[in-house]
Amino acid sequence: MIMFEIIDYDFKKDTYGDEDYLDNWPMIYILENGKKAYIGESNHVKTRMTQHATNEEKKIFNKVHFIYSKMFNQSVTFDYESKLIQYIVADELFEVTNKNSGIADKQYYNKDVYDEKFEQLWRKLQKAKLVKHSLEEIENSDLFKYSPYKELNDDQRKSVDDILTKLEEGNTKCIVVNGMPGSGKTIVAVYLIKYLLDSEEFHDKKIGFVVPQTSLRKTMKGIFKSIYGLSPSQVLSPSDVTKNKYDILLVDEVHRLHRYKNISYMGTFKKNCDKLGLTTEADELDWILKQSDFTILFYDGLQVVGPSGLDANRIKDKMYSIIKNQYVAYYSLKTQMRVLGGNDYISFVRSLFDGTCDRRYVSDNYELKLYTDFSRFEKDMYDKETKNSLCRMVAGYSWKWISKTDDSLYDIKIQNISRKWNHCTEGWVLTPEAIDEVGCIHSIQGYDLNYAYVILGYDIGFDKNTNQIVVYPENYYDSNGKRTASYDELLEYIKNIYYVLLTRGIKGTYLYVCDDDLRDYLSKYIEVKR
Repeated sequence: MIMFEIIDYDFKKDTYGDEDYLDNWPMIYILENGKKAYIGESNHVKTRMTQHATNEEKKIFNKVHFIYSKMFNQSVTFDYESKLIQYIVADELFEVTNKNSGIADKQYYNKDVYDEKFEQLWRKLQKAKLVKHSLEEIENSDLFKYSPYKELNDDQRKSVDDILTKLEEGNTKCIVVNGMPGSGKTIVAVYLIKYLLDSEEFHDKKIGFVVPQTSLRKTMKGIFKSIYGLSPSQVLSPSDVTKNKYDILLVDEVHRLHRYKNISYMGTFKKNCDKLGLTTEADELDWILKQSDFTILFYDGLQVVGPSGLDANRIKDKMYSIIKNQYVAYYSLKTQMRVLGGNDYISFVRSLFDGTCDRRYVSDNYELKLYTDFSRFEKDMYDKETKNSLCRMVAGYSWKWISKTDDSLYDIKIQNISRKWNHCTEGWVLTPEAIDEVGCIHSIQGYDLNYAYVILGYDIGFDKNTNQIVVYPENYYDSNGKRTASYDELLEYIKNIYYVLLTRGIKGTYLYVCDDDLRDYLSKYIEVKR
């Protein structure tokens, strides 16, 4: 059994014990003053404390807590240091002053054993009142999921290193980072912002983070407020960009930027174009490119869910036509980070919708089931919520939103069970009402769930004669998503919507299918839970 010992000292006195391990043993330490904290590791903690005592940034601290285990080696202390930074930041008892450079997912001998024992250390820290929340509570928080201190995988780390090199060289105008759902696009973006603002070379640059979705933007502002060195004012809407020039803009979910088509704010859009000397042929990405010297775009063409979005061809043309004679670099994030089913599950979902599926889904790591009884579908969601939390029911826009204007009405009725659409879109996932409602694409895109309960509505079906997925425009009620769209465009948008919905669940996805023929088709490839 791995045992941990926490030894407390007065950092201001710079006087420590005579134990041998304080002079030559890999250890972790936490410096703190009741409000701020700094987490580090060293093989010679007494010497490190003497060094910290002369550092202006560390003089704010008055206590130090050494964490010792006879089972520690340097690989473990490096790993635990990264873990503690991530979790203590999201715990929010302290404002952590660490920079995020060097944090990465490192492998070493017996790592799986030490991963299991980390919870033992965390409970010890709880007893010492150095942390508040359980690991499970923290892991379900947005601050943990989008933290700039996340451990980067090799895929993400390589992209980050290459992007930083391009920035330093100064001859690149734009970088495009493509990535499937759950590949960590937002994580990389937030990591880069924190890294740049902490670095001597870039900290005085005007840097902004553009988040097109209102709901996710509100979440990100809250996260930036909680991170040392970041500010909510750095999180921008596309309209905010038109007010100032920026040295660097990072843009999340570029596919959710809009053009002058099927949007509710055409007047504001036109004013912003006029302000920048552009016509309404321009889109929100044009605003961003015009207002920034260097732009990093995070994009997934398969998540364009309406006519106002920016498809892959439009972005590709823009890279060639607008950024004349300037170098554009492209990167891809190919490793699945959200869904425990990994890339195999993502590929399976894509094959279901493009008609190329040739196997039944089987996985030891991920749950995928199809329900025929909606009451059981609903009951199982409540059971999962009790055990795991962060389980939500979501659906395609296949019912009118009548409760929006009359709260006494219900929008969705299936097998004599009635439910309402999301009462809001901003931060809906974490509201108390969310468990009893059904989220639409606009309330869920960009968010993670532990388990996703997805209703495939009457807007999507299956043609047995052609063996193809079909859609029914008359049953699709997103007016902005439907107006001006051809059948083929709508087919693409609706399939993309369900592709997004089916890739929200970290641990599992459960389906209820309204269309009989589509249910029959999917039941060939997905286990049916009757």
